[in-house]
Amino acid sequence: MSRTLTMFGLSHCSTCQKAQAALEEQGWQVQFRDVQKEPLSQDERQALADDFGDKIINRASLTWRGMSEEERAADPVAMMGAKPSVMKRPAIRAGDRTLLGWTANVKRALDVPA
Repeated sequence: MSRTLTMFGLSHCSTCQKAQAALEEQGWQVQFRDVQKEPLSQDERQALADDFGDKIINRASLTWRGMSEEERAADPVAMMGAKPSVMKRPAIRAGDRTLLGWTANVKRALDVPA
């Protein structure tokens, strides 16, 4: 049985690279989308914001730390549109589930050994 998922992130992000390698090792077919090179549409950003609220924004990122107070006050959907690298990553869509980050819970949900 082929298990396919879509991963949204940045190709140079070490966490995304680790997640993709681990998932492929477990038999997942990973369709990776670099949100910097192929930005998310308004609807895609809105769907992620609906799923995760403010958690979709990576407040530990260099991008976030370099933003002005005005930029930080923006709506997450607009923020990801203006600066795709501020999105927490990876965001993974597997069937009807959408998962965020590469945590023990995400690994468990996708049958990846922690």
